Amino acid sequence: MELRTLVRDLYGVDQPQGCTDEEIAAMKERFGAIPAAVEDFWRTFGRTKELNQCQDDWMFPEQYSKWKWLEEYDGLVLLNENQGCCQACVRREDLTLPDPPVYEFVNDEAQEQISPSVSQFLEAALLYESVFQLECSPEEFFELPEEDLEVIQAKLAKHPAVLKSWMEFEVTFYSSRPDNLVVVMDLEDQYQMLYGASGRESYDALLDVMEGLGEPI
Repeated sequence: MELRTLVRDLYGVDQPQGCTDEEIAAMKERFGAIPAAVEDFWRTFGRTKELNQCQDDWMFPEQYSKWKWLEEYDGLVLLNENQGCCQACVRREDLTLPDPPVYEFVNDEAQEQISPSVSQFLEAALLYESVFQLECSPEEFFELPEEDLEVIQAKLAKHPAVLKSWMEFEVTFYSSRPDNLVVVMDLEDQYQMLYGASGRESYDALLDVMEGLGEPI
């Protein structure tokens, strides 16, 4: 999925704001190299305020100039979990690759691979973060029995992007329209779910499938 289209449909942003050449140059000086996929993301979205109103915190050059704790990391932090429990990072040894893998870091140490590439991570993470700020949603998490998941899988389109091992969950995404979304979080075959849409019409269309599925937590 083209990231501009995703951000337009799920965040309502037609004209994203990107980082300046000076900000990019400062980050290249700091790290020696920045993956092309990260640089492209920053140049397009690095100062888009709507992306900083989500569940977790994107780490753009602006944040690197403010937050001293980022200096401790042996890698490039892309996303910080809202309570600081873990971070999505590119390892320092991978920074010269154009589209390197992304790992979950805990206490400045690489753990499981979240995504095989920055490009795939960005799509999955933008999907995940969007569901927390969609205009129409039940505003609660659901436990999802396996038979209800099978209904979702049969009736909605699955996005190819996946977040693996984010807060120990594997996170997958489904939708019936570009501006609605179902997020399914799998922890050893125990499923949780949340969903929403950017407008009422799309939300009602999603409810044609989702109504009655899952149990509120």
